[in-house]
Amino acid sequence: MSVEAHAVITSAFPRWDRELLFEILNKIHDVVMVIDTDTTIIYANEAYARILGVPVAKVLGRRLDKIEPKAEAINVLRTGKAYQSGGDYLDSLGIDVVGSSFLLYYGKRIIGCVSIFKNITEVVELNRELQQTKGVAAYLKEQLEQWEQLPLSFKEYVGQNSRLKETLVLAAKVARTDSTVLILGESGVGKDVLARAMHSSSRRKDKPLIKVNCAAIPEDLIESELFGYEEGAFTGAKKGGKLGKFELAHSGTIFLDEIGDMSLTMQAKLLRVLQDKEFERVGGTKSIKVDIRVIAATNRDLESMIQKGTFRLDLYYRLNIVPLILTPLRERKDDILALSKTFLQRLSREVGRELILSPRVMSFFQEYNWPGNIRELQNVLEHASIVCSGVSIEIQHLPARIIPKTNERVKAKDKPYAVKEILAGVEKELILSALDTYHNNRTKAMKALGFSRRVFYDKLIRYGIH
Repeated sequence: MSVEAHAVITSAFPRWDRELLFEILNKIHDVVMVIDTDTTIIYANEAYARILGVPVAKVLGRRLDKIEPKAEAINVLRTGKAYQSGGDYLDSLGIDVVGSSFLLYYGKRIIGCVSIFKNITEVVELNRELQQTKGVAAYLKEQLEQWEQLPLSFKEYVGQNSRLKETLVLAAKVARTDSTVLILGESGVGKDVLARAMHSSSRRKDKPLIKVNCAAIPEDLIESELFGYEEGAFTGAKKGGKLGKFELAHSGTIFLDEIGDMSLTMQAKLLRVLQDKEFERVGGTKSIKVDIRVIAATNRDLESMIQKGTFRLDLYYRLNIVPLILTPLRERKDDILALSKTFLQRLSREVGRELILSPRVMSFFQEYNWPGNIRELQNVLEHASIVCSGVSIEIQHLPARIIPKTNERVKAKDKPYAVKEILAGVEKELILSALDTYHNNRTKAMKALGFSRRVFYDKLIRYGIH
């Protein structure tokens, strides 16, 4: 302790005055701390121990620049400028404080600095929760506006395919945990639907589910989109800064769709969030801790990308704790009619009349490869519901791009003498045509074709006509 500072605290006051001064300081609800020019703590009132949870005896005689090198009191000593009503973050204690620091003089000589501050960690946390609530509300409003512009979409999985069931059973089990999940599957198989279902079945179901399409955000914006930014972080930054998607998802789930499109730089930053559950906003220095559950998805072959050096192996291991593989529609054709029925029920309400698939369209759907999976099926049916003016959706109501221009089932030029195959193709077409003509009335169709009931139903089974 410097001689001058000691003189102020002891010699400058008679005994009774010193005791009164200390009594007054101890009655103050805020922390009062005095440091000398070497930043040694020479006084702290009782509020120091009560508010900060550290006994006064433990800090007296210790240098503040060793305990809290970024403290504003040190900056005041160095610059000579008082710090009024500002906020500070104490790294050593992990708390937010607000207060003032000003120089202490003995005559005209600077002998130290006085700091008066209070713990506002709870206020900061409440404000953060308020900002999160506002941010989530704005996000949901934005999502609702986008939803209203999108085509009709299904809300839950439909189907009885065994491979799909296995995936859903595993998804239901892992949904109850906080494990990171990686959903793999082609575009259009419903990865986002599975993510929503898992969130709804988790303990976080009453908290936000925040979706981020990593492929849709430009590379120069994705960091600020995910982690947020401080005021003045870059040109055009909003006043007061902005919360990122990770903060919006605090206590809930963040769904990182198309994770395979993320750059290596962002992969490294994402890895830190997964490992430490903390990050810094763009332009910020304070680490922000979050409690989130991460669900990622991609249609890319990540293992192949790892071999090429475009995806981090350590991130892959962090994400791939529980992989869920969604089967493409061409491998679960037993679900096509059930999915079609679900879509048509909703489309029927939109157009104001019942919609059904003709037998010919049903057969075509079973043969078509569906490169766009469930999303393509949905779009095809929506197109047909607009074009079709009646009840039954026929081949001509489907998008032109998928309608076969020739009979692709049997190519006569490849097998010019395959009589059985050619006749079978013609017979199937005649059966489908009869069913179309008689609006799927099988009794009338079999009479028109001249088949007995047994022969007719044998042929339906043989040709896969449902």
